[in-house]
Amino acid sequence: MSVFEQIDRILLTAAVVLVLLAGLLLLVRIWRGPSMLDRAISLDVIAALIIAGLGAKSAFARDAFYFPVMMVLAFLGFTGSVGIARFIAVRDRPTVTAPAPDTDETTKGPQ
Repeated sequence: MSVFEQIDRILLTAAVVLVLLAGLLLLVRIWRGPSMLDRAISLDVIAALIIAGLGAKSAFARDAFYFPVMMVLAFLGFTGSVGIARFIAVRDRPTVTAPAPDTDETTKGPQ
């Protein structure tokens, strides 16, 4: 094994360890919240971490088998994020109320 291959294996192992650490921290964020938006963003980042983990596995095995799987996961993560964002946007939309009708008889003009 050459020096470059050894450095490559060390860097890939470090990348996998960092992806796993980030996944554990994101699970803590999902558990603690505090809002639904925090949880939605964490789930989106977990989808990205799964893609990164598959990319590291592909690089470690020197196999391009997982690239289509990564593309599908990226598409699903994107559509899930858009769906959650639209749901939150509709839920948090301010309501417009019509002004109350004037019921004071003294301010009304002749009828």
